[in-house]
Amino acid sequence: MTQPRGTLVSATDTPYYHCVSRCVQRAFLCGYDQHTETDYEHRRQWLESKLHHVATVFSIKLCAYAVMSNHYHVVVHLRPDDAAHWSNREVVQRWHTLFRGTYLSQCYKTEIRYYPRKLRCFIVTSKHGVSAYQACHGS
Repeated sequence: MTQPRGTLVSATDTPYYHCVSRCVQRAFLCGYDQHTETDYEHRRQWLESKLHHVATVFSIKLCAYAVMSNHYHVVVHLRPDDAAHWSNREVVQRWHTLFRGTYLSQCYKTEIRYYPRKLRCFIVTSKHGVSAYQACHGS
């Protein structure tokens, strides 16, 4: 039976994790692919930059990493003490630095509140004024 991630990962017992991601179907992550005669070496720097950026967005410390031609390894240290003081809004804003999010998270990020009885968004407080409303509604 499946279990929630909160019961599988314990930052206090095991704060260090070794993660691996691998390409499929003989695809190259970086390096020179002799089969297709294509050089993917430019991806190495992109991946390293992305790993460092992700570490600043989430409460993790990047301890070590190794980028190979078709996979990479990452050793991270979970830092729940850093995230403990984050507000809900800061969590959403950090998430949106990497991902687009959903309609509701976009509304929350731009300080627009969802009002379920009328099923529409309206501005409560916003630094962006009408532009935040337009961004949320596309009008």
